[in-house]
Amino acid sequence: MIYKKNPNKKEQKKSTLFSPLSALLALLATATLFSTLSANAQPSLTEQDPAMTLEAVEVRAGRLDAKQFDTPASTYFVDSSVVSNSGNQVNLSDALNLAPGVVSLNRNNYAQDIQISIRGFGARTAFGLRGIRLITDDIPATIPDGQGQASTVSLTSIDHIEVLSGPLAQLYGNSSGGVIQTYTKEATATPTGQIQTYFGSYGMRRSDWQASDRLGDRSQIGVVADYSTFKIDGWRQNSAAVRNQFNSVITLDPQDDTRFKVVLNSFNMPLAQDPLGLTASLVKANPQRAGTNALLDITQKTVKQDQIGLVMQHKISSTLDFQARIYDGIRDTNQTQASSCDPSNLTYPTCTSTPPQTGSWIALQRNFNGIGLQLKGRDMSAAIPWEWIVGSDFDRSLENRQTGKTSYGNLSTNSGYLQNLATNNDFFGQTIFHLDDKWSLTGGVRNDHVTITNSNFSAPLNGGAASFTNTNPVVGLTWHLRDDLNLYANTGLGFETPTTSETAYTLPSPLSGLPSAVFNSNLKASQSHNYEVGAKWLNSPATQINTAVFLTKTSNDIVSAYTSGGQTVYQNAAQTTRKGFELSLSDTSINHFKEQISFTFIKAQYDTNYYNASNALQSVAGNTLPGIPKESLNASLGWSERGYSPRGKPPSMGAELEIGFSARSTMWANDANSSANATNGYAAGYGVFDLKLHERVAFGTSTLDSYFAVNNATNQMYIGSVIVNQANAGYFEPGLPRNWTVGLKLTTPL
Repeated sequence: MIYKKNPNKKEQKKSTLFSPLSALLALLATATLFSTLSANAQPSLTEQDPAMTLEAVEVRAGRLDAKQFDTPASTYFVDSSVVSNSGNQVNLSDALNLAPGVVSLNRNNYAQDIQISIRGFGARTAFGLRGIRLITDDIPATIPDGQGQASTVSLTSIDHIEVLSGPLAQLYGNSSGGVIQTYTKEATATPTGQIQTYFGSYGMRRSDWQASDRLGDRSQIGVVADYSTFKIDGWRQNSAAVRNQFNSVITLDPQDDTRFKVVLNSFNMPLAQDPLGLTASLVKANPQRAGTNALLDITQKTVKQDQIGLVMQHKISSTLDFQARIYDGIRDTNQTQASSCDPSNLTYPTCTSTPPQTGSWIALQRNFNGIGLQLKGRDMSAAIPWEWIVGSDFDRSLENRQTGKTSYGNLSTNSGYLQNLATNNDFFGQTIFHLDDKWSLTGGVRNDHVTITNSNFSAPLNGGAASFTNTNPVVGLTWHLRDDLNLYANTGLGFETPTTSETAYTLPSPLSGLPSAVFNSNLKASQSHNYEVGAKWLNSPATQINTAVFLTKTSNDIVSAYTSGGQTVYQNAAQTTRKGFELSLSDTSINHFKEQISFTFIKAQYDTNYYNASNALQSVAGNTLPGIPKESLNASLGWSERGYSPRGKPPSMGAELEIGFSARSTMWANDANSSANATNGYAAGYGVFDLKLHERVAFGTSTLDSYFAVNNATNQMYIGSVIVNQANAGYFEPGLPRNWTVGLKLTTPL
């Protein structure tokens, strides 16, 4: 059974983590204990291949690069082997499920993109990314107001992904509850081609063609070009999708101290049907069906995005580096949305004014661009060695928005023409002081000025503008207690402005139907105080355990007040708190085995009641923030026939087997934490097993990889994600039942 009726708090606590988990944890704990007991038999750090030492991995802790082991922050690194083994390499969520603090949900709804939250930030979004920043090859994929789309990340050409959470993420500006950065592969030294093809359940077809080479007399020009296609018929009604993507990175090294990087990306989604969310009763009756009026109003979306970016890196001297970036892009989106009127419930408010067959449509034409400058230096000969960086970011997004009504999915009227403008003008600085062999101090500050303007050309009085200015300091301290153990603490301020979409609507008065297209001038930017303490332990060169305890207190948190007909009204809640614990383990010390565990506990709640836009008291004090599971666990146990290769080395030949387990506890879908419209307002906890088999063989100078996966092997029925505060309780997006994927990849010299 997916839901229970009206659980009380005591019952919720009992439904945390579940039966299959104990067996998996016992297996992983036994393997980890064995690796710990056998640590004395491992070679020392100096005897190991440097590529195998986990502390050697470098990440960006704030704006400065540092060894992952030494950073005073919670960071996570995903290399290309993990990405390529995550499945058909379509959804970013598949590659991030082992990142601590990250809740990565696949809606199985390509019209609304995946749902990713970091320590609770981003959980409320109804589409795309919100509250966290996405950066691809040093080019922002998040616009100034905090909106972003993960679908434009080309996973097939990824070299690695970095995830940063906690206070240091605030150095990236507005809506930096966490930062995800992706990087494309470096060009190969010789001409190399790669072809991938995948097939799977529900008519899934995936293909990818990739070429890489270095050109010029001294191989000064590097080229990586990747084109991929994806089609799926979908498990649910009205959930088919077609996507095509091109990604290319061209590097030019005219001299040893200078590099130019051109980033080209084109994303085309000519079809993405939207199955909408379901009520609890509809899920129980038939989880494959589409939501209310989805078929009647032909709900779907098309997206076309093209982007170009240029990054210049220049080493001015041995201690001074300069970087500049400039980018420009366009994004066109067309979407049809369903009426919220339920033909079986004609007493529902919208049914009095909106016939069931009358939906709505929206067309967006966005141009986004920006520039960024930064100067980085170091002085390791000073009495106190230190590193520093200063820079500025200016970004702009101009969006033309047209809206209207549909009749059985056909565009019938044009009722509005609006223009949304969002800009940011920011300055930042960060420094690391290496106080002595035992202590290092990190400090930084960022000043942000964000403006949002909504112009309504159809009804000028309905437009509006808002401006937000914030200065956010951060500070972190690392105690290098031992060569294999670091303790750290950090704190910082952050903020999150409303987006142009969040300011687009207000509640009608009295509540009688769709939100009004009036600028929501009452929305304020939320303010956050972030605290974190943690430990990083290298039990051996191949075993690392990280823990972190965090606390985030926010005022004026932006929450969803009402969603109807695909349109959402937002408001501020007085105070909220997120506090929790993270644990991650990575171990390859046992010959031929690899174990990974990621566990997150987060208690996210409203601290006070608040009044909504209709001036009605919302009695939510003590309630859990919706869309955030209290406990999340992801674990994997892998075996390689010939042993796993160190990062940066060619992958081993032979067979690889992996067992994965993902589990989440109860997740509320509404602020009230109670039933709504006689249906339950929460999704129960679940646990899902995945099985993957990988075989890699070499013939001549070529390599052939075969891939087979069974996801949700035990055929667990569960809810994959929730639509927060959906007006007619259509909260739930079901997860997929047992499904399979097969794939082949050929890599060969050209």
